[in-house]
Amino acid sequence: MAETIFAQMVDDRGLGELFEVDSAGLISCHEGEKADDRMRRHASMHGYYITHRSRPIRTDDFSHFDYIVGMDHQNIRALQSMQPEGSKARVLEMASFLRHHDEACVPDPYYGGDRGFEHVIDLLKDACASLLDHLTGK
Repeated sequence: MAETIFAQMVDDRGLGELFEVDSAGLISCHEGEKADDRMRRHASMHGYYITHRSRPIRTDDFSHFDYIVGMDHQNIRALQSMQPEGSKARVLEMASFLRHHDEACVPDPYYGGDRGFEHVIDLLKDACASLLDHLTGK
């Protein structure tokens, strides 16, 4: 979901040629599957349409991308442990970009019902806007 929100913000600011945005997970058990139906439904209520299919993060992602963003402390630790020495990617935690919410992480919405999905979307809209400002020097 974060990549969909971030990509839309990039496009809305006319910065599409400056960014390549992708999404990957830490596990491969859902590889090739669409995002959870509930997430897609809630996203569409906010004007976001999730069309990508799941894929696991690959070692070459750390040399291809400048930034890899994790949602919580456990994700960050896992990403850092996967990161090859000398790779160019900086691993960032999404919650560190929150401006209007006091959260330590972006939680997994899948166990919080409708309210959990809405909360995560609110957090991601906040953090993605701040992340984009950070990356563009605003």
